[in-house]
Amino acid sequence: MTLKIFVVRLGLIILRCIELPEPVKLASNTERLGTDPLAKLLFRLSLPSIISMVTISLYSLVNTFWVSRLGYQAVAALTSIIPFYIFCIAIGLGTGVGVNALASRRFGEHNVEEANRAAGQTIFICLMWGLLLLLITNLFPRQILLICGAPADVLDMGEQYLRLLGLGLTFYIFSIVTRNIFQASGDAIRPMIFIILAQMVNAALDPFLIFGWGPFPKMGIGGAALATGIACGFNTFMALWFILKGKTSYHLKFSHCLPSIKIIKDIYRVGLPSMLMELTGGIGFAVFNHVAAGYGSIVLAAVGIAGRISDLAFMPMVGMSHGLLPIIGFSLGAKKWTRLWGALKLAVIWLVILMLVATFCLEVFTSQVIGVFSSNPELLKIGVPGMRIFCSTLALIGPLIMFTTTLQGLSRGTIAMLLSLCHQFIFFIPGLLIWSHFLGLNGVWISMPISDFLGATIASLFIWREYRLQKKNPHWKTPPAPVPQM
Repeated sequence: MTLKIFVVRLGLIILRCIELPEPVKLASNTERLGTDPLAKLLFRLSLPSIISMVTISLYSLVNTFWVSRLGYQAVAALTSIIPFYIFCIAIGLGTGVGVNALASRRFGEHNVEEANRAAGQTIFICLMWGLLLLLITNLFPRQILLICGAPADVLDMGEQYLRLLGLGLTFYIFSIVTRNIFQASGDAIRPMIFIILAQMVNAALDPFLIFGWGPFPKMGIGGAALATGIACGFNTFMALWFILKGKTSYHLKFSHCLPSIKIIKDIYRVGLPSMLMELTGGIGFAVFNHVAAGYGSIVLAAVGIAGRISDLAFMPMVGMSHGLLPIIGFSLGAKKWTRLWGALKLAVIWLVILMLVATFCLEVFTSQVIGVFSSNPELLKIGVPGMRIFCSTLALIGPLIMFTTTLQGLSRGTIAMLLSLCHQFIFFIPGLLIWSHFLGLNGVWISMPISDFLGATIASLFIWREYRLQKKNPHWKTPPAPVPQM
């Protein structure tokens, strides 16, 4: 039996093991977006996504753990690439949010055919983006690293990582988009299973490809990039299997996958602001890297470790936003305004409580957690206070993300984008430059929580304005009856 046949058969066995109920059941799940009690629905949609996001964050920690065995320069190289990663995530997230909002709204309108058309466009979109990114990472890797703030002593390692990463970026983007496709129909279980299995593959391959265990070649930091690409390909294979086989609420035909300029415009009308919002984060992180790298590669490594640990607390916020978005989109389509705003209120309360607990734990056990990744005294001296400052405003970031998600679901993507631009280019980047000038490295650390506080304050004012406008709608308490589909 060849290796190729073995891998294919193994994939088929796994897919049979995780097969869920047929389309009738999933269509029922879609209807529940408008009927289930909010607490139950938000929990059911958010928990799988939270588990998925935490799994990804745990993999990042495992990846950092193995890469740190190559030295702090390797961790600094990974940290340098984060802005480019954010760029790739922005593409997948922007496309996914646009499809999620469009498809969930069509389901709310009982227009399944248009939901199919929205989902079908993602195959063409992801292929085009993946090809473009493959060319960029292999033609201009060093230029990308310099833009992202990589210091000179980590350029070679970073270039090796980027070239191999490019091979799997089509799958990486598609794995982000398909998660939104499933969630738009009220199915949050399958994306969770796909991500967990893919990250298990990723974590298992890391040490073998990095250090050359057994029959595998020793690839160093490039092995981590290749492991990521293989895992994303595995995720994509599983997602496509279910979508194309009609085992979801979607029933795709070939015609649904043909490029439609109109539908692509509709997707990016909501998704493009989300993409630009994420890109502003990448720009902000690139500037942050440039400033931090001015204090040496070891500071950049400390930033990377502190950031990866903080992400473990940040990921539940992202997971909650994934659960909230289809409720917002469906409620908007069905004109169930009290349900829409009730979901937002519930999400904010849950996240504030969860983030207060996370903040306490990370502030108390900071030294022990960072010590798992490095015993370097200088790195610990830099990283421990930095991570404590990073985590100080977690309870504010949760509501900020929920407010932004709600604006996106309400097709107020432009407002959400402007808020993000304000957060990065008015509060964060100028603050970073000013505070670092007067306070040195301590100023670098405090610039982020200060900008988070200001951003959350401004976002809350905009969401309150939107709430007051929606409350004037004549269907605030009693939504109109749905129009039957012919």
